Amino acid sequence: MYRKSVKISLILVYLVIVAGAVVRMTGSGMGCPDWPKCFGYYIPPTEVSELEFQANREYEKGQVIIVDETLKVAVSNFTSAENYYEENWETYTKHDYAIFNPTHTWVEYINRLAGALAGFAVLIMAVLSFKKWKKRKRITLLSWLSVFLMGFQAWLGATVVYSVLSPVRITIHMVMALVIVAILLYLLFISEEKKLAHEPNKTFRNLMVLAVVLTLIQVIFGTQVRQFVDEQVKIFGYNAKDMWLENPNLTFYIHRSFSILVLLVNLVLWWKNRKLQLKFGKINWVLLFIFLEILTGIAMYNFEFPFTSQPLHLVIAAVLFGFQFYLLLESFAAGRKLKTS
Repeated sequence: MYRKSVKISLILVYLVIVAGAVVRMTGSGMGCPDWPKCFGYYIPPTEVSELEFQANREYEKGQVIIVDETLKVAVSNFTSAENYYEENWETYTKHDYAIFNPTHTWVEYINRLAGALAGFAVLIMAVLSFKKWKKRKRITLLSWLSVFLMGFQAWLGATVVYSVLSPVRITIHMVMALVIVAILLYLLFISEEKKLAHEPNKTFRNLMVLAVVLTLIQVIFGTQVRQFVDEQVKIFGYNAKDMWLENPNLTFYIHRSFSILVLLVNLVLWWKNRKLQLKFGKINWVLLFIFLEILTGIAMYNFEFPFTSQPLHLVIAAVLFGFQFYLLLESFAAGRKLKTS
């Protein structure tokens, strides 16, 4: 039961990454300008009229309206009069973004729902881990660390909104998602009771460490490139895709060149696995995802960002990291088998 809960948690965390990628693709990061509610609602509005001042309406404390392109928050429960009275409202001070786009709002809201569902699944996993306490305390401790990190990730999401999509905070938010994936994969690995068939090899293991680190660095560069693209979108608009990477910055060239290093290291891993018959089958999947990652990158640059190419690029990177990290765990376990044999 516990191991099944880890799998469900992992799938849902990846679902959150997919939802986050769609948020980035559609530019919906500020679809809900407050947190944890959305325009002061648990279920967000669908029309701008719901965010305009209305006479003789019952407002609840914390409810949000837009007045003169500014967010206003109800200071208490009250029924409005015929006219707008400033004393009933306070200005939202965490930022000055006050644009309502129903599509952006609901894309971001679904992203938050996915996050809440994943958090709930991780909490159930942690509760189930108490059964492992007597024999494997590490499982219980790491399960509850996952709960803490999911909460921290939610807080990071809030700071991303409050900062109006700060590039640094977006990067930290993405890296933290991969940290959670790594912990869940580790829990999945150590909760599996089966004999490993892989042959130990120190060089393969060390190269695997390098490959994981390179992928993380590449993801960080990728988030910075994505931020540059977002800035270009603001300048040229969504209909001028040919201009988004017309004059890319240095980070773009580093990110593109770095992909060659990532590919070469993993090709060496594939070659060593095949030559020495180490039986690490997942390296084939790693190469497949690297090629798909390169293809989506080429498509974005040369074919003006085809539909879904952006979220696919991010999601493939996250899946690639997952396979590499699990391979790393297998390589370390094979090394321990050698020491104990």
